[in-house]
Amino acid sequence: MRDLTFGFVGIGLIGGSVAKTLRRVFPGCKIIVFNRSAEARVMAMNDGTANIAVSQVDDTFQECDYIFLCTPVERNVEYLKILKNMINSSCIITDVGSVKGNIHNAVKELHLEANFIGGHPMAGSEKTSYEHSSDRLLENAYYAITPADLVSADKIDEFTQIISAIGAIPIRMSWEEHDRVVATISHLPHIIASSLVNLVKHNDSPSEYMKTMAAGGFKDITRIASSSPEMWEQICMTNHTNISSMLQKYIDSLNQIKKELDTENGQAIYDMISESRDYRDNIDDHNNSIIHKSFNVYCDIIDESGAIATIATILATNGVSIKNIGIIHNREFEEGVLKISFYDETSAQKAVEQLERHRYRIFKRK
Repeated sequence: MRDLTFGFVGIGLIGGSVAKTLRRVFPGCKIIVFNRSAEARVMAMNDGTANIAVSQVDDTFQECDYIFLCTPVERNVEYLKILKNMINSSCIITDVGSVKGNIHNAVKELHLEANFIGGHPMAGSEKTSYEHSSDRLLENAYYAITPADLVSADKIDEFTQIISAIGAIPIRMSWEEHDRVVATISHLPHIIASSLVNLVKHNDSPSEYMKTMAAGGFKDITRIASSSPEMWEQICMTNHTNISSMLQKYIDSLNQIKKELDTENGQAIYDMISESRDYRDNIDDHNNSIIHKSFNVYCDIIDESGAIATIATILATNGVSIKNIGIIHNREFEEGVLKISFYDETSAQKAVEQLERHRYRIFKRK
C-alpha cells in the first residue's frame, strides 16, 4: 500500500490506539495529531507515534489522506465543520464514534458525502486517556464501516484494507443499521446495568445486605455501570430514538416475564432461560470490547495462612501472569472458593494444568 498521511483530531484511548497501530503496521506513514491536552501531544511525539503535533486544527491537515475524528460524538461534528474548507479533494474523513446518525446527517448538510466514511471500532476500556492506549487494542475487534453515499468504491476498498491491516475485522453496513444494532447490544445494556445497580441502591435496607452480598452474577452483569456518565449521556442523546424503541421492546418482555411469574408458569420461565442460554452460547467472543471477556479459574483451597500465596507462587514460577485473585464470598452461582482471573485463554489453561498437577480441585469458567 502507498505511504499515507493520517491525521488525528483527538488522541485519547481509541484515537491513540489507532494511531499507534498505524505506526506499527505502516512505519513509513506520516501521522499528524491534534489534542486539546498538551500532555497527550507530547507523549505521542516522544514515543514516536506522531510526526507532527499541533495545538489546533489548522492547515497542517491539508496534506492528510485520512483524518480520524476521535473526540466525543457531538464534538466530532464541530471539527467536521472546521475541516470542511481545509481538506484536499481526495481526503477521507472518518470517525470512531459509537453513534453514526448525527455525524452522517452533518456530513450531508455540509456536502461532504464524497469525503466521509463512518467508522466504529468495537473496542475500548474503562480507561480513556492516551497513556492507556495500545497498538494491540483493535486486534480481532469488529470495526463497523458506514460509507456516505457518494464515496468512491476505490476509497471504501482502501479504507477497508487499512482496517484489516491494523488487525480489526471490518463490517460494512448502513449507518441506520449500525445505530439500531449498537442501541440493542451496547447502549441498552448500559442503561439496564445502571438501572439495576440503582434498583439495589434504592431498595437496600439500612444494613446494606444487598450491597454486601452482591457478587458473582450481579457484579458481572452490572460491570459496565462503572462507565463514564458524560460519555454515555452523549451516546444516549444522539441515539435516543433507537434506544427508546428497543427499551420498549425490553419493557414488554419484562412485563411478559412478570405475568409468567405471577401466574406461576414455570414452563415459560424454563423455556425463556433455555432459549437465552442456547443463543448466548453461540455468540462469538472478542476480547477488545469495553465489556471485557473474562478468563477465570475457580479453585477450592484450605482456609489457612499462606494458601493464596502458595497458589500465586506456583503460577509465577511457571510464568503465568495473574490479572486478579480473591476469595468468593457469594457462592450462589460459582464453584470454588478462590477466583483467579487471567488476561487470556492460554494463561488460564496453563494455570489449570499447573494447579491440577499440584492436586488442586479446579472449576474453569469463561
